[in-house]
Amino acid sequence: MNEPYTPPDDPLRVLHEDQHLLIVDKPAGLLSVPGKGPHLADCLLSRIQAAFPDALLVHRLDRDTSGVMVFALTPQAQRHLGLQFEHRRVKKTYVARLHGVLEPRRGEVDLPLCVDWPERPRQKVDHENGRPAQTEWRVQRHDAGETRVKLMPRTGRTHQLRVHMLAMGHPILGDPFYAEGAAREYPRMMLHSEELRLLHPDGGVGQRFRAPAPF
Repeated sequence: MNEPYTPPDDPLRVLHEDQHLLIVDKPAGLLSVPGKGPHLADCLLSRIQAAFPDALLVHRLDRDTSGVMVFALTPQAQRHLGLQFEHRRVKKTYVARLHGVLEPRRGEVDLPLCVDWPERPRQKVDHENGRPAQTEWRVQRHDAGETRVKLMPRTGRTHQLRVHMLAMGHPILGDPFYAEGAAREYPRMMLHSEELRLLHPDGGVGQRFRAPAPF
């Protein structure tokens, strides 16, 4: 897939700012961090650092995924948040639209994942070499041959939600890597990080940050 990189020029959408945290709503189509080469330099991190020079990366979202991302504004906050992600204390909820009718109404995918080296950056299910990956799902509704779901990843593997849904036979609509045919012909990938729950690095109080899905 060698489509030109044409990131959106949406203004920054800041959901929350304090002395330690910056929470933003990332647009679809924008890299979280720079890619290789000057043509992939434009990214959410560089845009944020232009306005908030002290901002530090904590985690990433795929280019084609939109939604809630947290950045740290101090090295101490970055370490605190990084440990929360590492130890799976951050609770993430995504909204997705899937091809086909997913049944039953709720369940969990437990399939190990690893990079598909000949097809990088694609990932694949690999029971021998893959790293453990679990995703809980909950159906919100069915509509005209598609399913709207909430996805709660328990692990944070690359492309985890995308490959897990594909493995169930219900790729995410508009996914440029894993959807095919009509399921791919959408203006964007229908995957959005709707909510993050984390412990504030100053005091450890639980906080929830949300951004409604734009689809």
